[in-house]
Amino acid sequence: MSVPLLDVNAQNHPLEAELKAAFDSVLRTGRFILGEEVEAFERECAAFIGAKHAISISSGTDALLVAFMALGIGPGDEVICPSFTFFATAGCITRTGATPIFCDVCPVCFNLDIDALRAKITKRTKAIVPVHLFGQSTEMDSIQALAKEHGLIVIEDAAQAIGATYHGRSVGTIGEVGCFSFFPSKNLGGFGDGGLVTTEDDALAEKITRLRNHGMHPRYYHSLIGGNFRMDALQCALLRVKLRHLSTYAAGRDRNANHYLSTLSQVPGIVQATPDDCCCFTRQGEKLAAAGAQIVLPVAYEHNGHVWNQFTLRVTSNRRDALKIHLAGHGVASEIYYPVPLHRQECFADLPVHALDHCPVSDALASEVLSIPVYPELAASQLDEVVSAISSFVA
Repeated sequence: MSVPLLDVNAQNHPLEAELKAAFDSVLRTGRFILGEEVEAFERECAAFIGAKHAISISSGTDALLVAFMALGIGPGDEVICPSFTFFATAGCITRTGATPIFCDVCPVCFNLDIDALRAKITKRTKAIVPVHLFGQSTEMDSIQALAKEHGLIVIEDAAQAIGATYHGRSVGTIGEVGCFSFFPSKNLGGFGDGGLVTTEDDALAEKITRLRNHGMHPRYYHSLIGGNFRMDALQCALLRVKLRHLSTYAAGRDRNANHYLSTLSQVPGIVQATPDDCCCFTRQGEKLAAAGAQIVLPVAYEHNGHVWNQFTLRVTSNRRDALKIHLAGHGVASEIYYPVPLHRQECFADLPVHALDHCPVSDALASEVLSIPVYPELAASQLDEVVSAISSFVA
């Protein structure tokens, strides 16, 4: 049985009538840039996330970029972000003229290691970008405390985490801004690129709204130099349809993740890390080696609402690539997110030494991680096929 990593048609085709109706509505209006559909989508996103302001943007990458621009980040500034994440986080920092400073991550939750973060702060640090990787919130209380202590800005990269919570509060509402993506593989997957910026700050929301439209207000009067960061009205209309189903999609991902956790944890050689191991890579490595662990399952902390954009295994003893091949032989797709940490990327080789050093966990994870299918439309038989294939690998 074939099990793809993601099947967007399984989610989109049942909505065909609703999606076509949304398309027809936009077609009839002839209003394709900004307008009523965009405004309605923004209101509905703000209500779902619990944010005061939600501004639609052309992509998740552009959401980060316009947020950095609005916050005045630029040449001479240092911005700390995790090394173990997607490229856009650091790429956008660099595009402003600022310097990305790469920080190591926790081997359990895959998010920023707070002690490592503290050690990276210098007099030039202006902002911290925590990434809520794979759908689980970073430890935001500690990050907010550090930011307050040093007078720093916090920009939440929530591209993979719409609907995720931290102590009951939605990610994207805790820092100065939150940045989301609607790339088709995301939990709220669009029909092309799309993004969103959230904030509680009225003045900042107004500035971002202007920046996304060439800094223009009123028409043809430019108080700022912005860009074309608008999301199309058609994309907003289609996403409005899917937003109504997002809670159901999240429940499906949670169900599938819990199925993996409950079944795979019973297989000899497969263990689940615990919160006690958080941010203690050496200690965890010793414990797991002593337990004979071949595969380590991810953890969802009790105080977090995990939305499982990815279900990511750690495969020890240099056997990750062998597992990937083994799964493919059983018709099960998998993917490596991410094979090269950012501090090892060629384009950043000329950054200062302190921007690139002390990221051993990121290096280790890049050689160990493997994500398996967790999308909500998976059939029970497909889940069993994944479990069976993994179990036969460690047997």
